[in-house]
Amino acid sequence: MREVVLPVIGTVAAWRREARALARAGVRPEAVVWSVGAETGDLFAGGPVAPAAEGRELRLPRAAIETIESALCHSDPERFARAYATVLRLTDGTVRWGDRSDPAIRRILHQAKAVRRDIHKMHAFVRFRELPSDRPRRAFAAWFEPEHPIVEAATPFFARRFGDMDWLIATPSVTARFIGGSLTFTETLDAAPPPEDATEDLWRTYYASIFNPARLMVRAMQSEMPKKYWKNLPEARLISELIREAPRRAAEMQAALPTEPPARRAQVAREMARRAEVVPVVGTLEEVKAQADRCTRCALHGPATQTVFGEGPQDAALMFVGEQAGDTEDLSGRPFVGPAGQVFETALQSAGVECRGVYVTNAVKHFKFVPRGKRRIHQRPDAGEVEACRWWLDLERRHVRPRLIVALGATACAALTGSGKDLLRRRGRIEAAGDGTPVLVTLHPAYILRLPDAAQRAAALAAFRADIALAAEAGGGGQPGGQFGHQDQHAQPADHQQHEGRRAAHDGA
Repeated sequence: MREVVLPVIGTVAAWRREARALARAGVRPEAVVWSVGAETGDLFAGGPVAPAAEGRELRLPRAAIETIESALCHSDPERFARAYATVLRLTDGTVRWGDRSDPAIRRILHQAKAVRRDIHKMHAFVRFRELPSDRPRRAFAAWFEPEHPIVEAATPFFARRFGDMDWLIATPSVTARFIGGSLTFTETLDAAPPPEDATEDLWRTYYASIFNPARLMVRAMQSEMPKKYWKNLPEARLISELIREAPRRAAEMQAALPTEPPARRAQVAREMARRAEVVPVVGTLEEVKAQADRCTRCALHGPATQTVFGEGPQDAALMFVGEQAGDTEDLSGRPFVGPAGQVFETALQSAGVECRGVYVTNAVKHFKFVPRGKRRIHQRPDAGEVEACRWWLDLERRHVRPRLIVALGATACAALTGSGKDLLRRRGRIEAAGDGTPVLVTLHPAYILRLPDAAQRAAALAAFRADIALAAEAGGGGQPGGQFGHQDQHAQPADHQQHEGRRAAHDGA
């Protein structure tokens, strides 16, 4: 048997060197007795040596090296033998790293996790006390009792965080010293904690002041701050009293709560009541537009330049509803005057619809965008913004009372029918708004412009123009006296069925 005695300081690095040398010499795991700091006196240490195997160079995954070396900081006395046997098996390929079905690997992973948890506790629960110093740098000392020998692994954190002061952290076995920017380790000779300093009373006062008795959860607190660490924490002497007094203090806090609701709650209630009011339809569209110019029903009025209200005759047979004002519309104050508006106007002209004879508007009257440099990038309105602005859309519909409404895109479809889903499947169909008004579902011109493929863009544009032509037929060409009135959601007129057949034939071609 071969006995390997590892030093108390630099244990992991020494194990690494020894493991490499033993592997090159072909020494089997069962032929090695490992210890730290002193001879073990093992009865079999000087006995017969097991036959050597073929020597090899250790080859391990990086993740395996880091985890195994973390596990070597555990207090388990078998950790060195287990690690040596495992690295030989990993090198030979008889086991795969991370295989938790293997008992040795599962044990190493578990111990590495325990070591990382102990390091975290050391970082959290070390409490420095200031010492007299004749150096330019202030001096501090701390006493800590970790569960595992983690001092060398844990203290570089303190060197990075407290690099402007000299300090030492003593544990029962190893003491870390950081003097003049250099971190060193020695075996601990004096196990006495440093004396208290004046700041500990200040720390206890702070801890007591931030302790919230109404949110006390003793088991959760002890899970994060186990009792075994309390004896070295200055605030720990307060914990028992704070826990005992928590019910009384929580009751006092509850009794001291204000009985009147805060002013903001009353303001919110007034705002909700205002939104719920039903405003009668009075006056003209111009008067409604003047009210909409001062709209603050949602947050979009803040960044937008102005309200973009609908345009068109009050007795229009056709109403077209888009998503929201775009950048050009926001600056001009008029709907559908940007690039998408040009596509829309061309489609109207190809269907023989007089542009001035239809009413055009948007589901949302303000431009929602994200600034990016000098540009304003369009952003889709959310459901709350669509719902807030439906107030104005409903007023427009009640004034105009169109024979047919064309929903351009998913947002307009959601505002009119309650759902904007499956737009491509529903496209070209006539559904119904909540009050029974027929709604023709189609694409938004902006969607067509965004298609990257020219063939797809041409096909979508042809389908869009076909839908506009269907709207012109169904709504009487945008003139009063169109050929059909209100119908239920699933009814389809004969001319629409014929149009669907023509479109299907066109698509098939």
